[in-house]
Parts: sequence; structure tokens; C-alpha cells
Amino acid sequence: MDRMSLRNIILEHQLLPEGRLRELEALSISSGEGLLETVLRGGHLREEVLLPRVGAYLGLEWQSQENYTEGLDAAFYQELPAEVKTLETLLPVRRQGEEAVQVLVADPAQVDMFDQLQNRFGWDARLILASTAQLQKIRTLLENEGALQGALEEVGSARLDDAALEELANEAPIIRLVNLIIMQAISEGGSDVHLEPYEEHAVVRYRVDGVLREVSSYPMQQYPALVSRIKIMANLDIAERRIPQDGRITIKILDREYDLRVASIPLLHGEGVVMRILDKGSINKSLDQLGFSADLLAAMQGQLHRPHGIFLVTGPTGSGKTTTLYAALASILSPESKIITVEDPVEYHLDGISQIHVNPKVGLSFAAGLRSVLRLDPDIIMVGEIRDTETAEIAVRAALTGHLVFSTLHTNDAVSAAARLVDMGIPPYLLASSLNGILAQRLVRKLCEFCKEETSPDETLKGMFQAAGKTAPEVVWRAHGCDECSGSGYQGRVGVYELLEVDAALAALISRNASSEEVRSCFTGRGGQLLHEAGLDKIAAGLSTEEEVLRITQSE
Repeated sequence: MDRMSLRNIILEHQLLPEGRLRELEALSISSGEGLLETVLRGGHLREEVLLPRVGAYLGLEWQSQENYTEGLDAAFYQELPAEVKTLETLLPVRRQGEEAVQVLVADPAQVDMFDQLQNRFGWDARLILASTAQLQKIRTLLENEGALQGALEEVGSARLDDAALEELANEAPIIRLVNLIIMQAISEGGSDVHLEPYEEHAVVRYRVDGVLREVSSYPMQQYPALVSRIKIMANLDIAERRIPQDGRITIKILDREYDLRVASIPLLHGEGVVMRILDKGSINKSLDQLGFSADLLAAMQGQLHRPHGIFLVTGPTGSGKTTTLYAALASILSPESKIITVEDPVEYHLDGISQIHVNPKVGLSFAAGLRSVLRLDPDIIMVGEIRDTETAEIAVRAALTGHLVFSTLHTNDAVSAAARLVDMGIPPYLLASSLNGILAQRLVRKLCEFCKEETSPDETLKGMFQAAGKTAPEVVWRAHGCDECSGSGYQGRVGVYELLEVDAALAALISRNASSEEVRSCFTGRGGQLLHEAGLDKIAAGLSTEEEVLRITQSE
């Protein structure tokens, strides 16, 4: 499509101010790419706004990605000659009947190429307009699906004994299949891979931004070989299917190293497997990259530079506690201080910090490790989790004897953490003397910057702001869905925090074993912000939505 025609479409429909369009035209010329791609790539216009109008002008159909990704024909794609698969602006995606074929086109000006394809293959083609970015994403989906299907076909469907399974698990097709599953999860930003067997089939699901979604399904006959390959990689016993097993895989993809924590468990129809993906590069975050407000960041810095005491981070599994603790340790790392951690497992390796991997099988528990650490002259100690009374008691003793101690605890909010430690058997007066602060946190999905839409707050949301003593914004944003976010409307996550700093008033309440309600009342009365109130700030800032904030804080 020529530049002038696209310019006229944008101005006629008042999609961009003329001055902004001139800037984008200049950028397009200097970069050497088409104006259409410049406008879409930078997020200046959403595809669903611009492409239908371009399609109408050219007499071409446009569909959302969700529509033409359903029922992609990977087998048809695999049959295409290599020179057709690699075309940059044309992509045949599925066959419909004997001769009808759907073809995505990103550059309608290449009519000659399209005519050549029709004549060569005898197609009755139906052209669908797409952007170059859309076309490349669909091409990747087709290639991955084709590779997975090819590996499955090579694996076969015979039921095999343990020896045959081990042999098959070490052959190229199943190795390629497992690698593709892991690589695809990593490329989509997944944190966990779930393999789940059912009566007639097995499914693979990825957890992306905290939410699970199904990505593929396999016949049950092929599933044991898949599980066996993963167990071999994790050094687990493939013949043992009656008890849970835990292992670890280290894998390198595109010069980046990943650790996978593997857990298997016997289920009704076979073994279930979950692989937790740990990206060693993702931990290199500073506190100011975690979504703290300016006031909260300053308060956190104050907590980290206390000479002694306990600082706790609370929240459910997957809420970012480890990332926060590592960022905290990195911010106070100094040649003048000795920092030792006790972890289960050591998720990330940090230079300048002595890290201990808990191993209960040989008697190295959190409590035993922490007790030993105290003999190593540490200044700062990080305990991966306070799970039992003994660990809690040693942590308190360490704090009272001049050490700065960091750890995590599983509670719903910051206020409940003190009560939990008292329930574990810590005397309230000792806890009040040693506890510096508690940070409760959750991760809320961030709105996709490419497709989020303005809207007005409804009465429910206005009521939530009013109840929190805040002024509701006139404009909020909602999720829509586009190629950049795979149709979810969200991309990435940001922290929502509740920081309770133990001052004299709160210490007095803790010392006399006051109820959580009394502690909460004192906390909020002195200006403390609860989790759901912090979530409202993310809504007002246009970072997230009412639905997301309610999803992660509704139990508070």
C-alpha cells in the first residue's frame, strides 16, 4: 500500500493528528520501513483500529488474531515448500476444502507474488490482511506446532515397559518434544509448566503472569515417554511412580541459563509433573524496579539499613517474595558485611553472598542451617522461609544478639504475621523487641500498553475508592487484547505492597499479644496502607484493572 493512501485513511478517519502523522512519516523514511509498520510497531494505533479501515480501502478482509489462530493447519503448513514458508509478507495458514486456502498478507502491493502462488498450486485463495508482526507470530505458532506434532508421530503410540521407556526417552524425537515444550514456555514468559494426565489424553498448561492456560494436548499412549524424559533430565527414578519425587534441571537456551525445579506426583491416570522455571537473569532487579511508590521505597531503604532485628516478607507462593529479598540483599551488599543465606533451594546465585542449600535428607534443615550460620560471624542472615517453631526461635535469638535477619512467612497480610509467630510459640515480648517490619505483597497483572482502553469507573469501583478515603479517578483503563499480549489484555506484572513498620505503639500492642484487628486498626490509624488500597493506586495510575486487584486481594 502506498504511503499517500495510508496517510489519507488515517487523516480521513481522524485516527492521528496531522502533526504526529508527519513525525511518523519521517521516522518511517529514516528507518527504511513502511509507514504501516511504523505506526503499528510503535503502538501509535492498534491493529484493530487501523487494519479494518485499510482492508476496506483495499477490498481485503481483516480478522482479529483470535479468529484466524483457531484451527491453524500445521500439517498443511509443513507441506509447503521452504521458499513459501519464508516469504516475509505472505503466509498460507490453512486449507479449506480441496482448493480453498486462507493466506495472510502483510503487503497487499505484492500482487504478482500472490498470483504466482495461486497459479503454481491451483489455490482459490482467500486473502486476510495482517500486520508483519501478526504474520511472524502466526508463523512461529505453525512451526512450533508442526515440530511438536512431528516429534509426537516419531514417538509413536505403543505401550512400553520401563526399559523401553528409558530407551525411548533418550531418543531424538522425545528429546526434541520436551525441549520444544520448555522453550515455548520460556518464550511466552511462563513461570511454570504443568503436565496433567487424564483418562484419554494429557494436557500441557503454562502459567503466564500468574494465570494458567492450556497450550497443547497429547494422546495418553505418548505421555509416559514425555514424563520419563523429564524425569531423566531431573535425575529422578523413572521406574518409581508410586511416590512424589523432586529434582532439578539446568538448561541453556540462546546463551541464557535457566533452572527448572521439577516435581512429580502419582495421580489417578498417571504421573503429574510441574516444572518451575527460574531465570537466573531475571533476579537482577533493584528495589526501584519492583513497583514501590517513592514513599514506600524510602521506607524500605530505612528498614534495610537497620543494625539488627527481623524483617519479614509475606505472601502466597509465586507472589515475588524471593525476588524482593534478593533485590534487598543486593542493595545492601558490601565488602564490609558478611551476608549468609539459608535456602530451599538456592534459586539464584549471587556473588559476594554465602549461600547454603537446605538438605533435610542429611539433617540440614532450616533450623540446623541457621544454627550453624550463627557460628560463622555473619552480619546479615536471610532464611528462605520460617516454617516451624525452632527456626522462628533461632531467628528471633539471632536478631536479639545483633544480627539483621530477613525471611518469609506465609500469611495473607502484614498484620497477621506477628500473630502467626506468636502461634508458633514465640513469646510476644521477645517478638516485639526483635521485629523491625513486615512487607506483605502480591503481583498484579499489568495492562498491555499496546491495547488498553480508556473507560469510566463504575459505581462499584467508585465505592471502593471512597471506602479507602481516596478520590476516584475520572478515567480508568480496561483490558482489551492484541497480538502483543497474546489476546489477554495484560503484559507483565507489578508488585502491590503493604508495609508495616514496627514503631513503639505497634511494639506495645505486639508485646501484650493484641489481636490482629487491634494491630490493623493501629496500623491504618497511623497512615498505613492495606494491600487492596495499594491496588487502587495501581488502578488510578492506569497500570491495572479492578478485576485484577480484586483477584489478588479479595481474600484480604
